[in-house]
Amino acid sequence: MNLIALQIKTSQDFEKNLEELKNLIISCEENSIILAPELALSGFCYDRMEEASIFSLKAIEELKELSHNKTIALTFIMKKDKNSFLNTLYIFHNKQIIHTQSKVQLFPLGDELEHFVAGNEDDIKIIEINGIKIATLICFELRFPRLWEKIKGVDIILNPAMWGIKRKDHYESISKSLALVNQCFVIACNSADDNMAKGSAIISPFGNVIKDDSKIVLQTDFDKDEILKVRKYIDIGLSKK
Repeated sequence: MNLIALQIKTSQDFEKNLEELKNLIISCEENSIILAPELALSGFCYDRMEEASIFSLKAIEELKELSHNKTIALTFIMKKDKNSFLNTLYIFHNKQIIHTQSKVQLFPLGDELEHFVAGNEDDIKIIEINGIKIATLICFELRFPRLWEKIKGVDIILNPAMWGIKRKDHYESISKSLALVNQCFVIACNSADDNMAKGSAIISPFGNVIKDDSKIVLQTDFDKDEILKVRKYIDIGLSKK
């Protein structure tokens, strides 16, 4: 299995963003887990929320069709009711939607509290794909220890992000710590927009980091034995999870 982070930019053209994302997904090998940055198709387009939510429905159907023998994960602007919106992760696998969760910890410095409602924390949980345990924390949620507790024992943590350039070191440090503390793989996928930190990485359970801010596609192999070895020889109790 391949682990892939797509470190891409988001333009104001939703259709262009979708086509570019689809082309990248098509180019990825089968049996890959592919993660795109937070709101990769729209960005935080607060003046176009209704338009973005309608576009999300179209994009979801098209990306679902591309998930044959691939796993694809990213977040979308979704309409909750007449006056409120969610930032919702979808995971697609074998042309099915296998998991959704909406961002619980909204980022106050980015005005998210004014434009989104928080999701349900119970939806942050471990799912299994072909026997591999996967969980997701969305961007700012990385900073909350109580959410780390909810996903202990997982094999792969996904983190789609739009993390600002001024806190680049925070993003990279927390992402690596997440892998070390949980003794698992982390796919940290941040936006490549000019005001974003990049810093996307795929981090192993032992803290080895694959990172290159100049690349669009970051990729490595998933090896379950790496998890088992670290948890056996540096036993902090996760081997029983």
